[in-house]
Amino acid sequence: MQTFDTTLYVFETSFTSSTQYSAPIRDIVLTFTFTGPGGARAVVPGFWDGNDTWRVRFSPPAPGEWHYTSQASDASNAGLHGQSGTFAAPEYTGDLPLLAHGPIRASADGTHLIHADGTPFFWLADTAWNGVLKAPPADWDEYLAERRAQGFTAVQFVITQWRAFPQDAAGELAFTGTEDIRINPAFYHRFDDKVAAIARAGLVPSPVLVWACTPNDPGYYLSAADCTTLAAYEVARYAAYRPIWILGGDGEYRGEHSQKWKETGRAVFGDSGAEPVTMHPRGTSWPGEDLRDEKWLTFHSYQSGHGDSDETLRWLQSGPPAANWNIEPVKPVINQEPNYEHHLAYQSRRPISAVQVRRALYWSLLVSPTAGVTYGNHGIWPWMEEAGVPADHPNSGVAPTWREALQSEGAAGVRHLAALFAGLDWPSLRPAQQLLAQQPGDADPNRFIAAAQSADGPVVVYTPGDPIHLTRPLTDARWYDPRTGEWTNAGNGAEFTPSDGEDWVLIG
Repeated sequence: MQTFDTTLYVFETSFTSSTQYSAPIRDIVLTFTFTGPGGARAVVPGFWDGNDTWRVRFSPPAPGEWHYTSQASDASNAGLHGQSGTFAAPEYTGDLPLLAHGPIRASADGTHLIHADGTPFFWLADTAWNGVLKAPPADWDEYLAERRAQGFTAVQFVITQWRAFPQDAAGELAFTGTEDIRINPAFYHRFDDKVAAIARAGLVPSPVLVWACTPNDPGYYLSAADCTTLAAYEVARYAAYRPIWILGGDGEYRGEHSQKWKETGRAVFGDSGAEPVTMHPRGTSWPGEDLRDEKWLTFHSYQSGHGDSDETLRWLQSGPPAANWNIEPVKPVINQEPNYEHHLAYQSRRPISAVQVRRALYWSLLVSPTAGVTYGNHGIWPWMEEAGVPADHPNSGVAPTWREALQSEGAAGVRHLAALFAGLDWPSLRPAQQLLAQQPGDADPNRFIAAAQSADGPVVVYTPGDPIHLTRPLTDARWYDPRTGEWTNAGNGAEFTPSDGEDWVLIG
């Protein structure tokens, strides 16, 4: 039976294999060729869905009549090979950005992300690593609706077992084995609709395909071949929802470790660059030097992490994110894991405050060409139903419940950040530290002031509370309060002093 979900613009149909395979994922390859209006053509992998059932999901890039034909590597399998059909895709009239403007890719100048029709996409994600895996559907919908209202545009999440989710409530695993792994479709059945719900809520799904931090994580202990098997299955299952893929999660991708990820990325995504893909590295590491030339890698992600030492702060302010963004080929740069609100800071062992979160967010947006940033909360990422210490993270501190965290002070700051940048020509912003006549951050990185400007647009300066001294005057400058979203006049001149010693954004 075939269906077409007009809300998500996804066609789906299933087939029954006429042959039983001991290892369906390895013993047969099933692909579908879709042809549509104006000669449009797409080749889409099918996926095994348990027993003798196979499926394909496809989001057509244009309305009209589409025809599909299946190709199975085992041509004798009459249930899978040579199957064909047609369906009609109506004109999309909704307001979901992924459908109204198309899938996401890098801009021509490599500094930010855009939709297929050229509309800029501002990455403002939340790390709900365990959300899809743990949240009851009603709670998940509540979370998504609130994050959309707060201005978020994407959700990062994990879709296999990993160190903070060793198995689901039913004891199921995404796969079994440590080599020649066996995929378990029943694991994915339980949260298929929660992945779809992200797109349905108007947000971009951004799944980590293979978490890779510790010996308990698949990306750490699986070979490149098995990482490819796992990631390719997940891509086949969820690509119709137009996600931004995170191939590896919290891993080491530099030096000798890079070869495994190069092999996996090339095997899963090829070299066309058609799918938006990034890597989520471990804290204060920069994988750009080793993976920069990989054609499947759409943009660079980094993790400034949960430290509060001078060294950690300076790594973000003047290290690779600020110094290496313009090395060719230029690709967007996004901090996918800055300070998590309520997480214990690595050095001071104090809970990270909302002001520390805001500092990390604004610094990240202004020290590289503005492309976006990710927020994180210690109660959201592990999806805490009760307050406590998250699984396998004994040194991270007590986390609040996800519902308490949903309305945190840091999340309110994200709402105001989203409103500010929505009113700016943010794709043209470039770092402009040379505008500062004085930099308090030289003596104390907690006082670092970040500045950016565009060729024809405003100057944007974030201060943690110190006076701003510029090398040239501004006229009709304004203050923006990142805590409340309120505007006040700042006047003219080259020196501006916050009224209360708190953090402020100067626009002029």
